[in-house]
Amino acid sequence: MKFSPSKESILKKIRKALSHSTPLPFPQSENNQSVFPPSSEELEVVFAEQFNSLGGRFIFCVNRQELAFQFNSLIKKSDWQKVYCAEDRIREMVGTSLEERFTNKDLANCDVSVTSCEYLVARTGSLVMSTAQASGRTASVYAPVHICIAFSSQLVYDIKDALTLVKDKYKDQLPSLITFATGPSRTADIEKTLVVGVHGPKEVYCFLVDA
Repeated sequence: MKFSPSKESILKKIRKALSHSTPLPFPQSENNQSVFPPSSEELEVVFAEQFNSLGGRFIFCVNRQELAFQFNSLIKKSDWQKVYCAEDRIREMVGTSLEERFTNKDLANCDVSVTSCEYLVARTGSLVMSTAQASGRTASVYAPVHICIAFSSQLVYDIKDALTLVKDKYKDQLPSLITFATGPSRTADIEKTLVVGVHGPKEVYCFLVDA
């Protein structure tokens, strides 16, 4: 195929450019150094501060016994009658005093949903969840209130750390969806007025167990 002189000139320049590798403009961005230096404070403190600043409600429990007490007290105080939870491990941890209120069906009509998580990101106050959990895709966003139960061993400092651990955990079987939930659902697109609970829960709780 014959090209015009001007087009042939352009193609020559492209071929010449492709024959020489181009150095990275910011080589330091490709190494393993974190953009955000680690905090001098404990990860529990950093996460709690960030999570609360985003409108979340953080509850620290020294052990599983305190978790069961605090969790059941919250359910009773809030008068939530239908509590969705599809994870047997969570139901075992929080006890059976309110077993009649628990269900793993009819999420659309539940007052609150309870899930675990993959990790907690301290720097951003985010909950990291995936479809590999028994709760599935919708449990953390469908009900008006979401409660996450996590352990201090699941805390990481930054998003990069969480993604690395998820990749190491699942290897070639990565979940089809990995979600970073950062505080209650919100938007300010409507006349620049902040509205909470638009496309997700209006309230988000995190029970962190020291274990």
